[in-house]
Amino acid sequence: MGAEIESEIAKYIAAQVWKQPGRAIAPEEKLISSGLIDSFHLVDLALFVEDAFQVHLDDSELNVQTFDTLAQLAAIVRGRQKAP
Repeated sequence: MGAEIESEIAKYIAAQVWKQPGRAIAPEEKLISSGLIDSFHLVDLALFVEDAFQVHLDDSELNVQTFDTLAQLAAIVRGRQKAP
């Protein structure tokens, strides 16, 4: 399930944020700290994650410590989907 989540998020980032639909993104590639995603796109990405996976993200989670890689994003989604 984690790989599926990562894949969906990667497709969104490549197509909607970077406008490069065929670009691959590694699970541990730094997105925010490398400057590949700026603060404006971070909000769009958070809204996509909430809508696509039916989870809630706190604004305080939108940072490098918790939201910097596909693996981190997928872990948050998996954790929220398991929560009651």
